[in-house]
Order: sequence, then C-alpha cells, then structure tokens
Amino acid sequence: MQKNVTVDTRVKKYEPIQSPHQVQLDVPLTEQAYTTVINGRRTIENILDRKDPRKFIVLGPCSIHDPYTAADYAGRLKTLSDQVADRFFLVMRTYFEKPRTTTGWAGLQNDPDMDGSFDINKGLHEARKILLYNATLGISSGTEYLDTMSPQYTSDLISWAAIGARTTESQQHRNLVSGLSMPAGFKNGTHGHVDVAVNAILRARGPHSFFGINPYGVFSQIDTSGNPYSHIILRGGDEPNYEAKCVREVQAKLREKNLPDNVVIDCSHGNSQKDFNRQALVFEEVIKQIKDGNAGIVGLMLESNLEAGSQAIPADLRGFDKSTLAHGVSVTDACISWDTTLELIQQAYHSL
Repeated sequence: MQKNVTVDTRVKKYEPIQSPHQVQLDVPLTEQAYTTVINGRRTIENILDRKDPRKFIVLGPCSIHDPYTAADYAGRLKTLSDQVADRFFLVMRTYFEKPRTTTGWAGLQNDPDMDGSFDINKGLHEARKILLYNATLGISSGTEYLDTMSPQYTSDLISWAAIGARTTESQQHRNLVSGLSMPAGFKNGTHGHVDVAVNAILRARGPHSFFGINPYGVFSQIDTSGNPYSHIILRGGDEPNYEAKCVREVQAKLREKNLPDNVVIDCSHGNSQKDFNRQALVFEEVIKQIKDGNAGIVGLMLESNLEAGSQAIPADLRGFDKSTLAHGVSVTDACISWDTTLELIQQAYHSL
C-alpha cells in the first residue's frame, strides 16, 4: 500500500525557514537600536498610563515594498520628530505583511522581490534591516502582525504593534498579544463592530498557553503573563467612528469593562471612507477633540508616503519587474504625500 496518501496531497514543496535566532544573528540588534526600541516602548506605555501628556502618531506607508523608499521616509520623519518631540511622539509605520481579501501581493516579508518568487528567508532579513536602520537613526517602528510566528523574527526591533480588523477576532492573535513585549492595539472589526476589539483587549490582558515557536524555531508551548498595554484602535467600518460622539461611546464601553479609556484613531480605512484625501479631515477633527479636552485619545494613525496616491501592480506578480515602480508611491492603499503629512503635523503641533 502506498504510504502517506492522506497527507500533502496539495502541497508542492516544503522550503525550510531559518530560525528566528539565526536571522537575529545575521541582522543583530545593536546597543543603539536597543535603546531606541526600549525608549519607544516606555514612552508609549507612559502615554497610555497618562504619565506623559504627549500623543503618539503612527505614520508611514500603507506597506513597505522598497528599502530605499523606507530609508528616505525615515530620514524625513526623524527631522520632523525632533521638531515636534515635546508634543508628539512619532512612530514609523513599517508594515511587512498585508492581508488580502482575495489575491494580491502579500507584503515584503512574504515576497520581497515582488515577482512571485516568495523568498521568505530573504524577506525576513530585509524586514530586520529596515527596522534596524530606523532604530539606529533613532526612529521607533510600529507594525501589524498578521502571521503569529513572525514576531519571533522582528519583535525585538518593534516599539508598538497592531492587530488588524480581520484578525482582531482571532484567538491566536489575542493570545499572541498577551505575550508581546510592546504595547499593542486591536482594531475594531471590518464592519465597525467595537465589541470584538474590547473582548480582544480583555483576553490579551490575561495569561495564556498556546502553540508557537521558540527563538530556535522549535514548536513549543508558550506561556504568557498578559499584556497590560493592549488598547483599542478605531478604524471605522461601514460608517466612520472617529466623531466625538462615537469616541465617547467607545470610551464608556471600555470603562464599563474596567479598562482604561485609551483610544487610538486610525485616520484611514473606514474613517476616511477609503478616500486618502479625507485623512486630513479626520486628523484635524481628532486634534480638535483633543483640544476640547478628551485626554483618552492617546494616539492617531496616518497612511503617508513620499508621494500621494497609489500605483497599480499586477494581481499575478510572476515575472514583474519592481524597478519599473515610481519612487515613493504606495503599491497598496493610497496614501497622503509627505508634504501633506508635514503640514498636518506642524499645524496640529501649533494648535495644541
């Protein structure tokens, strides 16, 4: 009788992935980078604890597809960050994994060459190099974790994390956050439901045991102590939810569950009704709410790139030449330009 006819009937091959430990050895954390990461985490924790009166803003490309563009953006962000540091703590959005509703590019970590080759080992190294560059520059990085194994490869370089609207309901992601070493935000559901994020926060704040990999790539039981800095991100849904009334209602729900009424507002996605130009309107309205005294609004998010808009890429990337892409233009969600970003933050700085 033929062996193993009940397994791997649709698997083409297995490609070994290097262990997190090996990738970290290849792209090691430096003392300077360590200081940036730890200071970033402590700053965000202090903002969440209301010990630091500043607000944190997570801003950057919808997705990172080019290390040179990322470095260009980080350099500009560093200059701006130094200028507004007494009122805002800026965190660069470094998203390497992209959830796809049907098909499409899955992100730099999965397909770094954007040609359908899916060299994940290379993608993990590229992601670490970008994060290390940022930390060496003095810029804290934030990311969204889509795969529950990937944090072992990059989390030592991350100061803030997000769980997306599609995965906030996932038990595995809630468990994951319970063990993350940095503050992490849960987005409300894709249709705008807030209760799923509140429940996620409650679960992530407790201890859990679950399957995962250790730094050496060994499949292990992971026991966690819980993450007291999990919080909610309002990203809108079928309708926006950044308006003052919506924010107050969400904060009331949090207080009912004996949770801090900390709220981060994503100016894109459902809140901008998928029109990148509307991010500015959302941002300005949220700054007004802060001015009006809502201390529970602790942070904001912007999808921002060097140039405005987005550029199309094929659904099937096999054979695609990424060198044909325009510099500084998003290949996923459309973003506001750097000039618009600069104007928004400088105006908010003077307003507050």
